[in-house]
Amino acid sequence: MAQPDTKKIFFENLSGAGKAIAVLTSGGDAQGMNAAVRAVVRMGTYVGAKVYFIREGYQGMVDGGENIIEATWESVSSMLQVGGTVIGSARCKDFRTHEGRLKAALNLVKLGITNLCVIGGDGSLTGANLFREEWSGLLAELVEQGSIERQSVETYSALHIVGMVGSIDNDFCGTDMTIGTDSALHRIIEVVDAIMTTAQSHQRTFVLEVMGRHCGYLALVSALACGADWVLIPEMPPEDGWEEKMCQKLSANRAGMKRLNIIIVAEGAIDRNNKAITTDCIKDLVVKCLGFDTRVTILGHVQRGGTPSAFDRILASRMGVEAVLALLETTANTPACVVSLSGNQSVRLPLMECVQMTQEVQKAMDEKKFEEAVKLRGRSFENNLKTYKLLAHRKPESELPISNFNVAVLNVGAPAAGMNAAVRSAVRVGISEGHKMFAVSDGFEGFYKGQIKEIKWADVGGWTGQGGSLLGTKRTLPAKHVGKIAEQMRTHNINALLVIGGFEAFLSLLELLTARGKYEEFCVPMIMVPATVSNNIPGSDLSIGADTALNAITTTCDRIKQSASGTKRRVFIIETMGGYCGYLATVAGLAAGADAAYIYEEPFDIRDLQANVEHLTEKMKTSIQRGLVLRNENSNENYTTDFIYQLYSEEGKGVFDCRKNVLGHMQQGGAPSPFDRNFGTKISAKAMQWVTKKLVETFRQDEGRVFANTEDSCCLLGMRRRALVFQPVVQLKGETDFVHRIPKEQWWLKLRPLMKILAKYKTSYDVSDSGQLEHVVHHLPKDSDASVAM
Repeated sequence: MAQPDTKKIFFENLSGAGKAIAVLTSGGDAQGMNAAVRAVVRMGTYVGAKVYFIREGYQGMVDGGENIIEATWESVSSMLQVGGTVIGSARCKDFRTHEGRLKAALNLVKLGITNLCVIGGDGSLTGANLFREEWSGLLAELVEQGSIERQSVETYSALHIVGMVGSIDNDFCGTDMTIGTDSALHRIIEVVDAIMTTAQSHQRTFVLEVMGRHCGYLALVSALACGADWVLIPEMPPEDGWEEKMCQKLSANRAGMKRLNIIIVAEGAIDRNNKAITTDCIKDLVVKCLGFDTRVTILGHVQRGGTPSAFDRILASRMGVEAVLALLETTANTPACVVSLSGNQSVRLPLMECVQMTQEVQKAMDEKKFEEAVKLRGRSFENNLKTYKLLAHRKPESELPISNFNVAVLNVGAPAAGMNAAVRSAVRVGISEGHKMFAVSDGFEGFYKGQIKEIKWADVGGWTGQGGSLLGTKRTLPAKHVGKIAEQMRTHNINALLVIGGFEAFLSLLELLTARGKYEEFCVPMIMVPATVSNNIPGSDLSIGADTALNAITTTCDRIKQSASGTKRRVFIIETMGGYCGYLATVAGLAAGADAAYIYEEPFDIRDLQANVEHLTEKMKTSIQRGLVLRNENSNENYTTDFIYQLYSEEGKGVFDCRKNVLGHMQQGGAPSPFDRNFGTKISAKAMQWVTKKLVETFRQDEGRVFANTEDSCCLLGMRRRALVFQPVVQLKGETDFVHRIPKEQWWLKLRPLMKILAKYKTSYDVSDSGQLEHVVHHLPKDSDASVAM
């Protein structure tokens, strides 16, 4: 698919020739740091710069010698899937002293390094900024000592700093997500899902402690992702008397036939008097007041370990490339900046503005201004907290508003992980808004057959972590049965529809919109929430289920590549799902370190295939021993997976051998990822709030009924760049390729050159979306609805 001309990188107009860039990891480690290091090294090498590793963080910079070594393209191979940081990280007391920083400056000047890429937390980044501010003074001292020539002061007059935040706590203001947070959530949810099975067997209560000494993000989001009964975080200590309320809640849940309780505690949890709330304290309380069999599990450093998730690999890779671009564009007057992503956009923010705002959060907590602390964390954090309270704590019947509206929820299309979390959220928010909720089984096929029943609060308990579609879902479109569906709408007095699904759901809403002319039963608010592994819905950059599928593909690719660890020179050809949409192949290719990804949107011919084989052959003659090629299932009707496998096998004879693998429906299965659980939960809650608003607006008092026949009463709720947007489905028709069931424009196509650059291809790179320096006070990325997903 053709893309518009944009500003692009060429060696002639944005070159790193003559520049030296050093990359280090500092402070605590986080999964995904290696992906960031790899991206910095490869992008730096690509633009012609010299790139250096600084081993053991600032300690290596102070000690110098073999701790600062030149990096090569091959030296970062096979590290994308490795957790932690392979170049080492250490907390360094020496760097905090003037003498230590003087030694570090000397070691950098000796190698001509004046560009630093620092991956760490706020302490590491603050230290880097201080180093930058002192740089000219440090060089002057080194001249006086006779350690360097006076000319070196002019040659290396400015130190340029770009930071990337690597921290599992997600405690740095100015970023949607820090490197490592999503992977830590994966570790937590894996443990919680496992614990829930044993807890259910024995009717036990489990108290889990997760990391977060000063930030409750991990505790809060994991509680939202697993439907925990209670959560305790440092930003919002519980009100006095919380002990009794918690025990009442646990007791009520058991009385409602729930066989287990889960309580999640951040390690820094406190009460309103700044007294620590420990897991043992909670266990003793539950045993004493309720007599429940209670166990404590402290997750500890498990959360830091393991393989990085697909999200963290992509985040880190994009940030690493953006960091190099930022360094190439800096001048002597450019302030030190942090690179990050807001929604799906790159942003650059002044480092110290972010640090100061992060410190303000702690200051508010120290002064017991807890509501202010929550607000300073950003609207995403605030919304997480509100959504958790809304879904976990049911209001008494007497406090619920009385709306007398009936809302039906159904799944349409292929199953996608996270659908059940979306249904649970819709049902509970709907009940909290006073509606009567109805569940439709098997999509529109079940609708016209009358498979509709009321669904209560307790009916959706435990749905968050379930894969597939518990309601059942079919691809059947409503047009053929529109009369029977209208009859069922009338019979059950359905006043609004929430449809959760893929491209069939989008087509269904268009058909129901058309049917309004004949059947007034469809003149009600209707909204769609996108849920499909293919991520091919117009009007939304992301769909529920796509992240889980990406992780399934990435994990499988890791295992397949590992299977060749004892075999020299092997290329794997892997087919992914997606219909005509190349999202999974492209983004999984970036996350797994693929050499090529063939997709429908970017036409290819035999010459391209031949060039790819030749490129792999050249790489195989060096130290690269394994190749990975992804193919979207409908990328080309003639160049099939078998054809590409046979071509590579024939052309690679004598250099490498080939294997092929069709991943199939395993991409649709499994438990939803933390991202999909939370994206499904929060986008569905927002959709239900829209439904309530529209019901009130379109209710005709004089007729005693809802009547909605405007375009904006039939919408799709999608994530666009930095915001969640309600879009009338009829307006999305012009943006849709109905033949191939994909949007006409897709944001992720801009990631393809990045994948090629990291695989050592010579290509141009679109920087039209590259981050421009913004200010935190104006920007506040966490205040965007785009971060609704997490």
